[in-house]
Amino acid sequence: MYGMAGLIGGYLDKNFSKDSRITFIIMIIGTTVVLEVISYILNIAIFSVPIEVISFMKVTAIEVLYNVILTIILYPIIQICGYQLENIFKGQKVLTRYF
Repeated sequence: MYGMAGLIGGYLDKNFSKDSRITFIIMIIGTTVVLEVISYILNIAIFSVPIEVISFMKVTAIEVLYNVILTIILYPIIQICGYQLENIFKGQKVLTRYF
């Protein structure tokens, strides 16, 4: 499920700007909700967990809020690290262009 959330994030990363905080927060909200819905459905199917929609919605809302707050706090650090990693892996080295 986390891999699927990563794939969705990677797909959205190609289609949206990384500089916009709002877009990044919307991506976090979407992947959190998708992850929780799939997790809940699997728990119902595998472990025969009783269906409790209201408690599920409360837990999901709390997790979305928690993830959004962490994203707002950690976004500048994530952005700086992301740009540095992008420069390393894209290889903006002058010598490698000629080979």
